Amino acid sequence: MRADFVHGTTYGSGHINDTYCVSFDQAGLLRLRYIFQRINTRVFKTPVELMENISRVTRHSLQRLQEEGNPESWRRTLTCIPAIDGKAYAVDPQGGYWRVYPFIERATGHDELETNEQAFQAAKAFGNFQKLAAGLGGKRLHETIPDFHNTPKRLEALREAIEADICNRAAGVKQEIAFALSREADCRRVTDLIASGGIPERVTHNDTKLNNVLLDDVTAEGVCVIDLDTTMPGSALYDFGDMVRTAATNKKEDDTNISSLAVRLDRFEALVQGYMAAGESFLNPNEIGNLAFSGKLLTLECGIRFLTDYLKGDVYFKIKRNDHNMDRCRNQFAFVAAMEKEMREMERIVAAQAGIGVNQMAVA
Repeated sequence: MRADFVHGTTYGSGHINDTYCVSFDQAGLLRLRYIFQRINTRVFKTPVELMENISRVTRHSLQRLQEEGNPESWRRTLTCIPAIDGKAYAVDPQGGYWRVYPFIERATGHDELETNEQAFQAAKAFGNFQKLAAGLGGKRLHETIPDFHNTPKRLEALREAIEADICNRAAGVKQEIAFALSREADCRRVTDLIASGGIPERVTHNDTKLNNVLLDDVTAEGVCVIDLDTTMPGSALYDFGDMVRTAATNKKEDDTNISSLAVRLDRFEALVQGYMAAGESFLNPNEIGNLAFSGKLLTLECGIRFLTDYLKGDVYFKIKRNDHNMDRCRNQFAFVAAMEKEMREMERIVAAQAGIGVNQMAVA
């Protein structure tokens, strides 16, 4: 198919890759739009493996949707437009890696979660993403970011940062250090379940923010999951847990007013209902039994990462003020503590949605 370039412009609110929306005209009859992205190889150091993952998952998802007879199959998953050599990416003369997706029309990403219905739709979309990818055959996906959600290794990195204490900050954060180290058993739960076969390794997205789901402009339904750069092997609990971490709190991640930080149980229930609408067909009992716990785990892991970076001199996460990472850490740990107080109610919500007894929750 031949078409004429019309114009292109920067697009979206992402901070990692360079993204452009480019329009083409086909014989004056059809206006076509595509998303062009230059992959940030400083962040994603193995772009070929990254694109192999994305290409395999999106092809498989499209095939599943077509087999189901979904009339909007091309709108329900990203599609990699192949380069001239047939690969899912192209390399420019400067060594930059590029990819192209068809623009998904009449659907929009939202940076702020405003309603429980949005939470429901986002969770359902991420559940459907995992459901479509569940039968992916062939070799294991590449770990483009090894041990990304290996919480025991995140805790070990914290211990190393405490021992080194290169910025002489450890003495001022003894309470936060004690909070993290006292929850070592929590850190091991999901990795132990994977190792024992209690829960399966799945294809996971690993960045389940609202703005990574496109919502239909008319119906507000979750249409398509985007930003697949972190798609790799993991646990379904990582994806659901990170949704809880980002969506079920009443404060922003770096809000310093943590005395009133609380769990939005109404928002948590919307997430459970949306995710289970898709997930009940493929999640096993141990996964369902740990859905409530997963929110605590991913929040604890994120707080550990902020604390580690603070001790190392703020070398990973961008900061806007002194002690920004420590503010984030305290916020996340406060949310962990809030979930610990509400855990029984969170488990009751999951059990009610799954149609099981609350005594079947938190299977270890």
